[in-house]
Amino acid sequence: MKSVGTVKFSNQLPTQLEPLVQLAHNLRWSWREETKQLFRDIDPELWAKLGEDPKQMLHQAPASRLRELADDDEYLGRINNESQNLSEYLTAPLWYQKTCAESERSNTPITAYFSMEFGIHPSLPIYSGGLGVLAGDHMKSASDLGVPLIGVGLLYTHGYFTQSLTSDGWQQEKYEYHDPANLPIVAVTDDKGEQLKVTVAFPEGRQITIALWVANVGRVPLLLLDTNIDENPGDMRSVTDRLYGGDSEHRIKQEIVLGVGGIRAVVAYCEAKGIPRPDVAHLNEGHAGFLTLERIRQRMAQGMDYAAAFEQVRASNIFTTHTPVPAGIDRFDMSMVRRYLGDGLPEDQQLCPGIPLDKAIDLGREDDPSLFNMAHMGLRASQHANGVAKLHGEVSREMFASLYPGYEPAEVPIGHVTNGVHLPTWVKPEMMELIERVSGGADLAVADTWSNPDAVPNEKIWEVRNKLRADLVEVARDATFESWATRGHADAQLGWTRRVLDPEVLTIGFARRVSTYKRLTLMLRNPERLRSILLNEERPVQFVIAGKAHPHDMGGKKLMQEIVQFADQAGVRDRFLFLPDYDINLASYLVAGTDVWLNNPVRPQEASGTSGMKAVMNGGLTLSISDGWWDEMPQQETGWTIPTVETPDFEYRDHLESQALYDLLENDVAPLFYDRDDNGIPQGWLEMIRRSWTTLSPMVTSTRMVRDYTTDYYRPTQHQATLIAKPKDAGSYASWLETVKSEWSTVALSNLRVADTAAGGETHADTEAETLITVDVDPGSLRDKDIRVQAVVGDQDDHGQIVDPVIYDMEKTGKTTYTVAIHRDLPGTVGYTARVVPCHEMLVNAAETGLITYYHA
Repeated sequence: MKSVGTVKFSNQLPTQLEPLVQLAHNLRWSWREETKQLFRDIDPELWAKLGEDPKQMLHQAPASRLRELADDDEYLGRINNESQNLSEYLTAPLWYQKTCAESERSNTPITAYFSMEFGIHPSLPIYSGGLGVLAGDHMKSASDLGVPLIGVGLLYTHGYFTQSLTSDGWQQEKYEYHDPANLPIVAVTDDKGEQLKVTVAFPEGRQITIALWVANVGRVPLLLLDTNIDENPGDMRSVTDRLYGGDSEHRIKQEIVLGVGGIRAVVAYCEAKGIPRPDVAHLNEGHAGFLTLERIRQRMAQGMDYAAAFEQVRASNIFTTHTPVPAGIDRFDMSMVRRYLGDGLPEDQQLCPGIPLDKAIDLGREDDPSLFNMAHMGLRASQHANGVAKLHGEVSREMFASLYPGYEPAEVPIGHVTNGVHLPTWVKPEMMELIERVSGGADLAVADTWSNPDAVPNEKIWEVRNKLRADLVEVARDATFESWATRGHADAQLGWTRRVLDPEVLTIGFARRVSTYKRLTLMLRNPERLRSILLNEERPVQFVIAGKAHPHDMGGKKLMQEIVQFADQAGVRDRFLFLPDYDINLASYLVAGTDVWLNNPVRPQEASGTSGMKAVMNGGLTLSISDGWWDEMPQQETGWTIPTVETPDFEYRDHLESQALYDLLENDVAPLFYDRDDNGIPQGWLEMIRRSWTTLSPMVTSTRMVRDYTTDYYRPTQHQATLIAKPKDAGSYASWLETVKSEWSTVALSNLRVADTAAGGETHADTEAETLITVDVDPGSLRDKDIRVQAVVGDQDDHGQIVDPVIYDMEKTGKTTYTVAIHRDLPGTVGYTARVVPCHEMLVNAAETGLITYYHA
C-alpha cells in the first residue's frame, strides 16, 4: 500500500525533565559519569545505539518512558543534583581564578585557541585522530582549570570518514551528513535572534559567508564555522564539507576560513556577548596561520602601519608545531597563495586589504621559492613557539634552525609543552574509583603527585584490570562480527567471531593513524615468530589493532591491508584482530582493556603520542620505542623500551628492532604477566602497574599540560602583548628593530683575550680561580643599550667547533671593554669566543631578530 503523505512526530519533553536539555547542551556531560548515567537510565539499549548522545536520546526516547520518569521522584532528584552541580562548576573559582586573582579578566577569554579539528565526543564528529583529540582534551582541561579560553574550529558537514573493509582487507571510506540540528551545538545569535555570520574575500572578487555555531565545552565556548548555508553557491558551501578532504586548493580555502574567518568570528562573538576580545591567539599547528594577516589588517584599519601592527600581533601569537619531519608541514603553491591573497585585485577585494602582498608572502617563504610554508609563517609571526614533547622540542629546534641563522639549534626560540590526556574522559569509572583512593582524595586537575600509592591492594587492581579486559573482548567480538558481515559473510559463517580473544590472555593494543613512520607492520617482519608468540600454549598473547589511513595515502592503506590479511588467517584470527572505524568510543575500550600499549615509531618521528598515556592511566603498561612522551618518562620498572638502532639502512633497522620487540614479548612481558602466586595473582606485574600508574599518570594529564601552557605561554604572551598594546609602543619597537637591522653591520668585536693571552693562543688557568674573558666592542651606529655582549665557552669537537656551549653575559667595564669571569670545575681544554646580539625588553629571545655577530680573529 503506497503512502500519500508523512507525519513527523516529535517529543514534547515534560516540564519536570526540561533541565535535561541544559545538561545535554553542555558537553561537560561527556566527562561526568553521573550526568551520562541520567541519560543512560532513560533507555540503556537506545543510549548505546545512539552512540551515547544525550540530545538524540531526548529526541528519540519513547514518550511513555519520558512520562514515567517525570513521575519518578528519585530520578527528578538526580536531575536537580546534576543541574546544581553544573551551575556550580560553571561559576566557581577554579585553579586559574585562584592563581591569577590579580587579573581583571580571570573569567573572560584571554586566549583564542585555533585548531583544524576538535575531538570532544563522537556525537560532535569534527575530528580524525590525535591532533583533534588532543585539542578536545585541551578544551576540557581548560574548563576544569577555569582557564579563560575560546576555541575556534570548523563545522564539517560530513566530518571525517567512517571506515569499513573490503573482502580483501582494503580500506573503504564513507562520509555521512551531519545535520547541525542534531549536533550538540547552538547558533550564535545577535540581539535580534539572527544567526551571526562573517564574510571573507575569495579570488575573482567573490565572498564566502560563514555562519557561527557554538559548542559549550564546560566553561569554555568552542566556536564552529559553517559555510554550508544558503548564502553561498555550491562550491563555497562545500568548503567545510570534509575534514582533510579534497585537493590542495580545497585545503587552502579551509585554512583561510579557519584563520581569517575565525578571527572575524571571535570578534563578532565577543561583541555579541559584550566581552573583551582575547589578547592572545594560539595556533594549534600551522593550519590557522592566515589569522596573522587578519589580526594585522584589523590594526592597520585603526591607523597603525604594517611594521607596528606586525610586531603587536607577533608578540601575542603562540605557535605549536606537531610535526617532527618536514614532509608533515602544510605547503601551498606560491601562485595559488598569491591568488587567494588577492594579487592584482582592487584593495577592497583582497583577502586582508592594506597588507602589502610582498610582506604577506615573505612570512611563508622557504628554500623552494615556488612554495608557501605554513609552519614558517607560524614561526615568523609568533614570538612564542613550542613542540609537544621534550625530544620533539629538540627535533623542532634542529628542523627550523635555518630560520635563525647564526644561532645554535639549542638557542632557536622553540620550547616544549609535553602533551597530556584528559583523565576524566579516558579513565573508566571502575579505575577512577581506585585513582581517587591512591591520589589521597586530591583535586586531580592540579595534583602533581598521587600521595597514597599503596591505598589499593594488588588484588583489587587485578580485579578491575580483568573487568576492563573482558569489556574490551566483548566490544571486539561485536566489532569483528559486524566487520565480517559488512565484508560479505553470512551470519551462519560467523559463529567463530563470538569466540575471538580470551578475556584471560595477555592483550597488546596498537591503535593510531596509519602512516609509514608509525610502522604498523613492524610486528609482521617475521610472521612465523609472531604466530608462535600468539599461539604459545603456556604464555599466549593476543593483539587488538585499529587505525585509519588518510583517504589519499595509498601506502598507509597497503600497510593496513597487510595487517588485515594476516588477521584474517584462520590460525590466528582469534588472537590477532583488526577493528575497523577507530574513533573515540572504540579508543576508550582499547586503552582501558589492553594490558600493554605498543608504540614502535621510527625515532624521533613521533612528536608525542598520547594513546599510551591513556593506557597508563587505566593500569596498562608501556612497550615502546624511546620516542615522543615516553622518551622523557622514568622508564625503569614502569614499562619496557624497545632499543633504537641508529643506522641509515632502514631495512636492517626495522629487522633488528622487530627482533628486539619479539624478544621483549617472549622473555620479559609475557613471563611477568603469567608469573602467578598461589591465588593466581601476578604480583610482579601488578607492582609494575602500581609504579607506572601512580608515577606516570599525574605527569601526563592534560590539566598539567594546560597549566604549563598557561604559566609558560599564555600569561607571558599576554604580558608581552600588554607591553606593546599601545600603538606608539608598537611603533617605537618596530622603528627600533628597523634601525638595528639596518645598522647591524656596523657592530664590531676586537681584541678578544683570556687573562692576558690574546685569542688564538692557549691559556692555562686554575679550576679554583676565576678566569677573565675580555673583548672590545664597537657598537657602530647603535647604542650600548641596543646590544648584549656574550662569551661562549664549551668543549670542542675535532673540527674546533664548540659543542654544548655555555653562554655568559658580559659586563661593560671600560669605554669599549666587556668582561666576564668564568669558573670551570672540571680540568680539560675548552674553546671560547665572543659575540654580540640585539637587546630590547620586547625580545624574548635575540634569535627572533636573526641578527648576531661573532668575534673573528
